[in-house]
Amino acid sequence: MSDRVLGGCGLLLAFFYIWQATQIRVSFISDPLGPKSFPIIIGAMLGLASLYMILRPDPEPVWPRFARLFEIAVAVAVLAAYAMLLPELGFVISTALAAAFLSWRLGAGPIAAPVAGIGISLGIYAVFHLILGLSLARGPLGL
Repeated sequence: MSDRVLGGCGLLLAFFYIWQATQIRVSFISDPLGPKSFPIIIGAMLGLASLYMILRPDPEPVWPRFARLFEIAVAVAVLAAYAMLLPELGFVISTALAAAFLSWRLGAGPIAAPVAGIGISLGIYAVFHLILGLSLARGPLGL
């Protein structure tokens, strides 16, 4: 039963996501695929996965214990804090902090987690800003 409820919620979210993607305004100068295509594809994939959960639910789903659910809630809170701190701290600093914390919670050691966070942050910055030329949130360091 819980799989069908989750599948129904996912299906509603997929419809909402696709509807919101169709609301994106496109200028007359854009590539043939346009900015709407990727979100619509994501919404369609979510819809298909949700339909699968509705039509073929797990007969005996095993829910994680409270400690694991708490870990998931903490990860969601970290990502929400990341979104709020992004304009203030900039991409590099906020991404390094979030990636370091999540790396630590995924099992990295006390030295490896900050190193991973910094590496992830600088790697993503190099790809998206330096190579692809996309603008990212600038922080106090100008990065």
